[in-house]
Amino acid sequence: MAEKRRSGSAAEPKAVKAESDEEFLCQAGVGSQLRAALLKLVEARPEDPIGFLAEHFTNEASETESVGGGDAGDGDGDALEEQQMNKALWHLRLAHHSQRSAFNNNIRVAYDLLSRCGSARRVPGGVQGRLYTEMLRCVCSDSGLLDAAAATLLHHLQCHDYEAVPFELFRQAVLTCTSFSEYIRRARCLYAAVACPSDRPAERGLCDAVLNALREALDTSHGPDASRYLEASAKISPTELARAMAETRGASREREGPGMDMREFEDAAAGLFLARVRVVH
Repeated sequence: MAEKRRSGSAAEPKAVKAESDEEFLCQAGVGSQLRAALLKLVEARPEDPIGFLAEHFTNEASETESVGGGDAGDGDGDALEEQQMNKALWHLRLAHHSQRSAFNNNIRVAYDLLSRCGSARRVPGGVQGRLYTEMLRCVCSDSGLLDAAAATLLHHLQCHDYEAVPFELFRQAVLTCTSFSEYIRRARCLYAAVACPSDRPAERGLCDAVLNALREALDTSHGPDASRYLEASAKISPTELARAMAETRGASREREGPGMDMREFEDAAAGLFLARVRVVH
């Protein structure tokens, strides 16, 4: 009996300690923060999970500090605006645009961050046009787009500085920028496959065949999304591209014209995409 009493009294401090630890974590809100961080981690699936979590909590800490700082002057407001822009861009990098649910959630977070930039600058009904355009410029720059292509795309999508940009326009514009960036990367890969050997410009006829395939894929604009994606993918599949290139090479075997360098090919491919982007104004 005495042993039971001793064992019971020894276990009691452990139970109290466990309870106090649980209460501490609950009161500090650590559980919800960890769950949110792990959800972001699973959505993004980064190559460096530890670095991702470190950056995530750094952003969370800076946001807590900015919220607790109260009203800011002009200088502090500019610093806060830059901080919010950086955090918004970080959220937009978390998921590929093909992960549509996670990508849309991250766009919403970025939109809300930009909506809170400086109470004196806030525009009722959305993000200020100046911040919207700057955010798109950052997305294009972050994706490695050439200045000329990015400038043309931004000219299609930009709003006036004083305008209030609603969420749906913001979402569509960010999606357009990220899709265009990936399209250009794929176009560069196609050129590299055509240009053999790589130290000389590719045959113009082969480049034209690839550009025609891209044009046909971009013109696939009817029917449900899934059907359009499948049809567009089929038009630029390796089999279709090989067939088009073989036909071109057979027709031009006896005549060798001037080549096409990477920049000319990229400009032509970009023009095909940009011609289909609706102008905001």
